Amino acid sequence: MKTMEHVTVPLWRAAHGRTGDKGNRSNISVIAWHPQLYPLIVEQVSEAVVARQFAHRCPTQVARHLLPNLHAMNFVLDDVLDGGVNDALNLDSHGKALSFLLLELPLAVPAELLPLLRGPDH
Repeated sequence: MKTMEHVTVPLWRAAHGRTGDKGNRSNISVIAWHPQLYPLIVEQVSEAVVARQFAHRCPTQVARHLLPNLHAMNFVLDDVLDGGVNDALNLDSHGKALSFLLLELPLAVPAELLPLLRGPDH
């Protein structure tokens, strides 16, 4: 969606992610493609926003850890892996695909930062 000053894009246009797991806990990192995008991502991708995005997985807690020197953040989501690798019956018991769900979040980007985005412009 375009406005005069901002364009809303999926988060993956501004950042990439990695996912890890430990027991029933998932760690999802979000790393800005460009340092100038990092403050925008920090402002819009909060613990509450991530908790809403993963509400169907029923996290008992979502914690965000900022890593400004890396232009990244790490989210820790408790109790989202259906019991963990040894207990889960789902196909993605490690939760490796969860970063893709996070990277689908909408991000409002100011027009002057649009050249820093990755992916198609349409």
